[in-house]
Amino acid sequence: MGSEGVTRVWLARHAETATPHLLHGAESDVPLGEHGRRQAAAAAEWFAAQAPQVVVSSAMRRAIETAEPIARRCGITHEIEPLWHERRVGVFSQRCGPDVEQAWQRTLQAWQSGDLDFAVDGMESFASIQQRVLPVWEHVTTRHSGQRIVIIVHGVVCKVLLLSLLPGYSPADWTRIGKAHNLSVSELIFTQGHWHALRLLEVPEPVRQVDASRQASISRSTA
Repeated sequence: MGSEGVTRVWLARHAETATPHLLHGAESDVPLGEHGRRQAAAAAEWFAAQAPQVVVSSAMRRAIETAEPIARRCGITHEIEPLWHERRVGVFSQRCGPDVEQAWQRTLQAWQSGDLDFAVDGMESFASIQQRVLPVWEHVTTRHSGQRIVIIVHGVVCKVLLLSLLPGYSPADWTRIGKAHNLSVSELIFTQGHWHALRLLEVPEPVRQVDASRQASISRSTA
């Protein structure tokens, strides 16, 4: 990277969608729901304290609607990278239930066993996602070398990037690295020729508070 300073990236999954119980891939350009908008507003406050210089998101509505409050609150540019869209899920788009879960478990087993070309019924493989998203990562981080970058993308994209970029990790570590919850953040820096993680898939405290408030409200209403 460049000589201006250390390149620092906060890689995050978008906030909660309007229909979080359904599987949303690249085929489903769903917006954020009311809770997701609250999460995004809370995240914007947290990111403001990190003093980022640019926010980059995929072109999907759920990523854009998460990134826009951050850009406004921080007074920074919002750039869009269409190739960072979510994984294609084919016939499983906007579905839920045992068939979806079974397809994912088959996929996860194959990927963790090293079969990175495995995909079910039109879904996108690990290798295909990797070939799509890694060049964009290199382009964005080179363009903003030495800067502090917020990147808002999708859960599967986050994990493919992390497992491809970080020393000591591989697709076999899909489960070990943790879950990509809505607005979970991984903080990465580029030093000594490698990306290193200062945090991995951690949900910032203001977002956790928003989530806890909703859960408390649900508990009261069902008591």
